[in-house]
Amino acid sequence: MGYITLPRRLFLWCMALIYMIAFVSLYLQIPGLYGNDGLLPARWQLRYSGKGLWEQLLSSPTLLWLAPRLGLDTQTAMELLCLLGAALSLAATVLESLRDSLVFLFLWIIYLSMYQVGQVFLYFQWDSLLLETGFLCVLIAPVTSLRGWRAGREHDPVTFWLVRWLLFRLMFASGVVKLTSRCPTWWGLTALTYHFETQCIPTPLAWFAHQLPVWWHKLSVVATFAIEIAAPFLFLSPLRRLRLGAFYMQVLLQVLIILSGNYNFFNLLTLTMCLSLLDDEHIYFWLRKKYTPNPNQGSLLWWAGFVVEIAVWALIGFGTVTWFDLQINWDKGTVSSRTVFTFHQFNQFLKTVTFPSVWLGVLSLTWELVSAMFRCACVEGFFKRVLGTVQWTVFGAAAVSMFAISLVPFTFIEYDSNASVWPGVRQGYDAVSRYQLVNSYGLFRRMTGVGGRPEVVIEGSMDKVTWTEIEFMYKPGNLSAPPSVITPHQPRLDWQMWFAALGTHKHSPWFTSLMYRLLQGKTDVIELIQSDVSQYPFHQQPPMYLRAHRYKYWFTKTLADGSYPQRWWRRVYIEEFYPTVHLGDTFLESMLSQHGLKDKSLPRRVSEAAVPQVVKWVRSQVRGVSAPLLLWSLLFCSVTLCLLRGLQLEITLKTKPTAAKAEPKPTATPHHPDAMEANSNDKDGLGQREEEEVDAEEDERSGEDEESEREENDVRDEEEDGKEEDGSVD
Repeated sequence: MGYITLPRRLFLWCMALIYMIAFVSLYLQIPGLYGNDGLLPARWQLRYSGKGLWEQLLSSPTLLWLAPRLGLDTQTAMELLCLLGAALSLAATVLESLRDSLVFLFLWIIYLSMYQVGQVFLYFQWDSLLLETGFLCVLIAPVTSLRGWRAGREHDPVTFWLVRWLLFRLMFASGVVKLTSRCPTWWGLTALTYHFETQCIPTPLAWFAHQLPVWWHKLSVVATFAIEIAAPFLFLSPLRRLRLGAFYMQVLLQVLIILSGNYNFFNLLTLTMCLSLLDDEHIYFWLRKKYTPNPNQGSLLWWAGFVVEIAVWALIGFGTVTWFDLQINWDKGTVSSRTVFTFHQFNQFLKTVTFPSVWLGVLSLTWELVSAMFRCACVEGFFKRVLGTVQWTVFGAAAVSMFAISLVPFTFIEYDSNASVWPGVRQGYDAVSRYQLVNSYGLFRRMTGVGGRPEVVIEGSMDKVTWTEIEFMYKPGNLSAPPSVITPHQPRLDWQMWFAALGTHKHSPWFTSLMYRLLQGKTDVIELIQSDVSQYPFHQQPPMYLRAHRYKYWFTKTLADGSYPQRWWRRVYIEEFYPTVHLGDTFLESMLSQHGLKDKSLPRRVSEAAVPQVVKWVRSQVRGVSAPLLLWSLLFCSVTLCLLRGLQLEITLKTKPTAAKAEPKPTATPHHPDAMEANSNDKDGLGQREEEEVDAEEDERSGEDEESEREENDVRDEEEDGKEEDGSVD
């Protein structure tokens, strides 16, 4: 694999941006979800039993244990941590010097602290994925506070490889579980005929995608299987073009999902992980900049690799056509498809490839370790060589350890393979499982809503005669309201309403708390339903009675003349979901007691100290603001600032007086990873130096004839001054 300096830097920039999204989105919902008057108060998860602080941290690793020692209640502490995480990640987005290992460690600890008390509203796969990827950032990011640790980074490809392995586990497991679940829609290739209207929060484009012919939906399912089951093996390929092909296949899938569904930051996080498949050469291709060509291009070895690549793509294409019996009907202009293998055959295939894929990962990681060790041995200077070897040893051991414990959740997809995992590895996984360092994944295991999309509709009344529907901001309810576009925000109550509709209210204890809080008229909970409280039908006075019914929803269809209907949805009544209740109602009180939703202790009194008052003031400033609008505003401002900083540096370089250099000479082409990094800092807005460093770079760009060894040492010295860099990735 080529140099990965630019993809690594871009990866860290994207991770800082995603952390900001996650913290801000969660912060806006803390009072309604976890506040003292919220649905599931977080203070209930922190039972102070007299144990020491260290014992409490070991039992439940969260910084919220420190709240009483700081004079804060749990809600204020959660808001403060989210604000710190959002501010730090925003700063890291703008300033490259803050994309530091210690900064990412702090961000990971904050999100883990939220996760530990988040209960059902934070138990989504993308929350676990963010924690796992965020911990990898701690290993990937440089330690800019230590000057020597920036001198040599020959271990970078080793730690960055862990992101590729995580991406492989995520995609391969997501494809496999669709078939191991025996879901008839996935086996019959009809899943997408239901998916667009039954997903949690569809976009308006989902309505149009739903109108596509069935043969196109079935062909899309076939493509999904090819991208999620076959293509991931190319992630670990030593052949560069195979990885690039797999990269664009994943990007296509993720972009289509983003356009048709609101999955918060999950798809953005997956796209960020796909950067691990790239190298500097391809980034320079995007930027239309020169790059030193591969010296082996045109050789016999190069042609052998090219033949292998053609053979691999042909094998994937042939296998897809054969296993799904793809046939083109030229007269009708359609493509027919069907699954021609059985569950037993697929199970045998899974048994055959699961452990070999582990050994493929071992070989790929070993190659990265050996290559990094060779680069350490080639470093000039005894001290730098020793320092590079120490770093390689430390981070190589960390990479091997992370890979080993990840085998336990990865082999969950196949029972026999999981049973064959070495006991020592399993013990290591059990020891760190509470920290969410590695997790199992498997998205869309079964397609729900085959007979219609179930939706729970809550109604309120003042007299038990006239009932008014309580409409949520994002989830389907009003038949005439278009589907929402809210990415990258995740309204966690709306998501859980989707899960609640799949079962009974007893399977979702928090729903009883929702009914109780609405009867009490708690503003924090109402803002989860309508951020503009004036849009809530009972904003002036809480309803006396509440009830909930289950409906089946379907997308409307285009009319016979090809025109569009006036409504987006149609529905039919199914059954009662929650009986009519009021404050003091016997049924409501019994359900609150049964699920442990009764307040057992009074909340801590809010302190009048400066920090709680500042947190309270910030909350007052964002109250009533639309979450998607706030997130997109922050995204626009941060990205714009990054672009302006890059543009300012570009203008500075171009307008620098060069009268003394009368004869223009060709621009040097980067050929060393550190030289490429320094060049990208100045040319592409990826870094910034002080005046004398810009002068040195301008001299290099003017083509001064220096010895190669001196040039590389100068650039390496510049990189050691990382504390002076504050550029951004645009």
